Amino acid sequence: MKVVAKPIEMLAWFTCEGPPNPIRFKVTSEDDTFTVIKVDRVITKGLEKLAGNNMFVFKCQSNINGAEKIYEIKYDLRTCKWILFKI
Repeated sequence: MKVVAKPIEMLAWFTCEGPPNPIRFKVTSEDDTFTVIKVDRVITKGLEKLAGNNMFVFKCQSNINGAEKIYEIKYDLRTCKWILFKI
């Protein structure tokens, strides 16, 4: 997987006692077009500390352009922002 670290727009649902659950997200490509990717499966969930910030880390799988891809998204608890970290 390659590190891209792009900010994304995420649609997720939250519970009272646990981490958010990603549903789908929108990522902007270099030519300013949007691609919507549905999260087909969350493989792992975890919590990590990156540069002093607590983040939820999700390793997910989706069908992107006809191919099954595994990628990693992160949710920053301090800023409440989502990042497509690796793909």
